[in-house]
Amino acid sequence: GHKEAVEHHVQTTYRSPNGLTPIFAALDDLNPVVTVGQNFDSLLVPKDHPSRSKNDNYYINSEYMLRAHTSAHERDLIGMGLNAFLLTGDVYRRDEIDATHYPAFYQMEGVRLFSQTELLSHGPKLFENGCETTDKQAEHTTSTSQTLERDLKRTLTGIVRALFGNVKTRWIPAFFPFTHPSWELEIFFRGDWLELLGCGVLRQKIVTEAGAANRVGWAFGIGLDRLAMALFRIPDIRLFWSEDHRFLSQFEGIADDLTSVVEFKAYSKYPPCYKDVTFWVPNCYNENDFYEVVRSVAGDLAEEVKLIDNFCHSKTGRTSHCYRINYRSMDRTLTNKEVNELQIELRNQIETQLGGELR
Repeated sequence: GHKEAVEHHVQTTYRSPNGLTPIFAALDDLNPVVTVGQNFDSLLVPKDHPSRSKNDNYYINSEYMLRAHTSAHERDLIGMGLNAFLLTGDVYRRDEIDATHYPAFYQMEGVRLFSQTELLSHGPKLFENGCETTDKQAEHTTSTSQTLERDLKRTLTGIVRALFGNVKTRWIPAFFPFTHPSWELEIFFRGDWLELLGCGVLRQKIVTEAGAANRVGWAFGIGLDRLAMALFRIPDIRLFWSEDHRFLSQFEGIADDLTSVVEFKAYSKYPPCYKDVTFWVPNCYNENDFYEVVRSVAGDLAEEVKLIDNFCHSKTGRTSHCYRINYRSMDRTLTNKEVNELQIELRNQIETQLGGELR
């Protein structure tokens, strides 16, 4: 619903001079398999940046990975000659198992580039050989940075008003490797401030290396799943992947009018089944490795995994973890037999895949 609503607002508001065509292209079918260069290098993410960790990403091999953000396509789309686009897609990150985390989720990226004439008409120049400050990049004139900031914030405020009505907004200074200056946009919703998106002035190096050296621009990114959870008070992120009519029917037609926000009505919740597992952790252990093993065995039947005991042996120095796994289906009651079978398989995978030693 959010995707269609944003696309509709942007494509009807921002039109070509003759009004016949939208300025922004809308894309949602790009391959999620990208190169490491696309996902990180093209966005100026340093080689030693923690966001590159194998514990947090799905690497296919040393060259390819599942995209961790839709920004991975930014340079390529600019290089194809697109000066304004909205890109929506599923992105992938290794993470913990609970009601708000899932290994796949949806993001929307927005980018707009401007030429000298489009941004500043025949006034000040776009570029200078200056110094970077908190307010601008070294390559940009103050006029460039200020005008881009105004246009970005005006565009995003318009999107927010179209989606949620006349809500209060605030801009929080932020840091991202691929934009400067950067902000996070928050809206005041249901008595609290809700983080909506990150945005900023595109690093000129990215734009130039993509082949648009004579242009400047801005970008923003929205996590659609978390936003919908907060807006509609959806308690479990797994529901977005459900085909249950009791869930889907509650949001039919919502894309046509997001200002009348509906609240998710919970349907009968099936009983949980808790199982514990304890093992000596292997060398170079990362908890995301264990979560991946749980997901490979139980899939969406694993609702939550919690570390309930962390023990270090005083003599051997070995570390033992005890995890409590909450098995629960979204649409049926699990039998003891199938939960026990899942737990047996999980214990087997801990030893064979993870290299842990069961206790």
